Amino acid sequence: MQIGLGAPISGAWAGPENLARVAEEAEGLGYASLWTLQRLLVGTDQDLHPVYHSVLDPITALAFAAARTSRIRLGIGVINLPFVPPAYLAKQAATLDVLSNGRLDLGLGVGWSPAEFTASGASTARRGPRTVEYVQVLHTLWADEVSGFDGEFYTVPPSRMLPKPVQRPGPPVILGGGVPAALQRAGRIADGWISSSGADLTRLAGDIALVREGAEEAGKDAGAVRVIVRGVVRVGGPADRLLSGSYDKIREDAAWLGEQGVTELFYDLNYDRAIGSPDADPAAGVDRALKIIHALRP
Repeated sequence: MQIGLGAPISGAWAGPENLARVAEEAEGLGYASLWTLQRLLVGTDQDLHPVYHSVLDPITALAFAAARTSRIRLGIGVINLPFVPPAYLAKQAATLDVLSNGRLDLGLGVGWSPAEFTASGASTARRGPRTVEYVQVLHTLWADEVSGFDGEFYTVPPSRMLPKPVQRPGPPVILGGGVPAALQRAGRIADGWISSSGADLTRLAGDIALVREGAEEAGKDAGAVRVIVRGVVRVGGPADRLLSGSYDKIREDAAWLGEQGVTELFYDLNYDRAIGSPDADPAAGVDRALKIIHALRP
């Protein structure tokens, strides 16, 4: 199981100096990947975790991190596909893959915030079939010399999109989602599945089984489908929660997740209120984050 790290994407520590420093240190310490998340906005009537109140754009942040690193993989977990036309995201992803020399993992979700759906003019209808078409459009634009698509939701006239991504036939596509249909869909049409921050990791084996089931139904090698977990780390937190408590306890929990079938786990410190909240003390938050990053190094 590979160990990655959540980039400084949220709250007081999410700035250029800290993003560059954490990206460089993560690569130097042997972390396999660096991950971002997406949050467009928070409605004034929404009571959401502080991590969502001030968030950098995930693609722009990873492009910045790519310029300061050379080996660590760069993951987006996730961009909500209803908010972005697939042709536009295909261009952004291909560009980031070129500029990072083939290090992008593209995570996609279907979204859940009513305020974001309204603000982006997106529809909540038929998100499952829409996801299938979306992934098909990405693949034709990345892989085919002449691309074209005529579907229920998206149309691409015969056209060419250049430059192509460095990774062929394109960056790995990782799907989110927690209901059975979404889990099976990830195994069926994507390169992997990524858990949400609120997922019940004690039930992970069942979720992984559904992902593998979807892969098998599609005739794919189920063992090759990636299973990525966003690990919400709480150093000093209650020991009855996974990835919470002492460093030794967190390492033991990480090992247990690997035994369940997780292929990649990334420690996300943005959900630590002393680090990723907008009102956290920036200097103290960064000091805390760096201490944790060094203590949990792979």
